[in-house]
Amino acid sequence: MLRLQEEIKKYQESFKQKVPQDIQELMLKATKKLQEQKLSKNALKVGDKAITFKLKNANYKEICLEEQLKENDFIVLNFYRGQWCPYCNLELQALQSINAQLKALNGKIIAISPQTPDNSLTTKEKNELEFEVLSDEFNKVAKEYGLVFSLDEELRPIYKSFGIDIITANNEDSFELPMPATFVINKNKEIIYSFVDEDYTKRSEPQTILDIIQKNK
Repeated sequence: MLRLQEEIKKYQESFKQKVPQDIQELMLKATKKLQEQKLSKNALKVGDKAITFKLKNANYKEICLEEQLKENDFIVLNFYRGQWCPYCNLELQALQSINAQLKALNGKIIAISPQTPDNSLTTKEKNELEFEVLSDEFNKVAKEYGLVFSLDEELRPIYKSFGIDIITANNEDSFELPMPATFVINKNKEIIYSFVDEDYTKRSEPQTILDIIQKNK
């Protein structure tokens, strides 16, 4: 199992060495601005009922949460920003590292981003993922889960300078993204675990997800 926080720390150390200080400060400022808005307070919480949906996977096949809950005791629902986000890739790889253990507990991972199905396929192949990666066009589902924000205008040219093209990735120009979030949903559609953070560098540790499921088994 990958220890996600350790992998994130390694990446951050490398990032700090490569990226100019003024850009790092702008990025931190944008994160603090989001934190001050306390957007995560609007997200679904433990005890809430999960909102069901139908979304296309990387092969354009429609996946229905309701049907998945009939077949599995637990769904681990992960909202990520896109395959252009290094933190998201680290998180998806960490989730893949517990995929077999989750299956043994009759659990299933479903990852969701606003990317097009083609870009979802790129994400799946790039990270060698064995679970569903769904396309949430215009963040419709992410909005229902209370996760959506608009990327700070000061960050847009910075992301572009990093070679990140969010407009093409999502095939729309709103610059709306989901806050990184992980929910564990039981067979009764009840959310038994919720992790949402305005700071995109913070993610749920895979071991925490396993512990929650084993406790509720």
